[in-house]
Amino acid sequence: MKNIKYELIANSHKAPEHRIRNSFVAFMSGGFMGFLAELIIEALCNWFNISRTESSTYMIIIFIFFACLFTALGFFDKWVNHLRCGLIIPITGFAHSMMSSSLDYKREGPIYGIGSNMFHLAGSVIIYGVVAAFIFGLIRYLGGIQ
Repeated sequence: MKNIKYELIANSHKAPEHRIRNSFVAFMSGGFMGFLAELIIEALCNWFNISRTESSTYMIIIFIFFACLFTALGFFDKWVNHLRCGLIIPITGFAHSMMSSSLDYKREGPIYGIGSNMFHLAGSVIIYGVVAAFIFGLIRYLGGIQ
């Protein structure tokens, strides 16, 4: 009986979910990130005569740099709170997770603090990404798909 009573009290104080609004905001902010990425690629291609492939690499570097800078300055979390997954899903979310883990432990020094805690959040993403890529590559290889 205690669990039912607790759930009723907790549900009465829970903030309402706005799934449609949150989905729309994430879609629009993610679309804006894509637009900004394409704008950077086109600018690099046209102004600096860099190939599209190389421009894509530079665009990713620019996004990672600004995600780390904005995390260090302390307002990336506030943007994510308003723009939802539109900022977290791209490479900026990965950079943010690494940078925030590093900043949380910077007082313990460069080795035991930053170095050993940098991959707290991002480590599982890397591991499961590598394992999934290996499995899918193995399936493609064994299936004869080129």
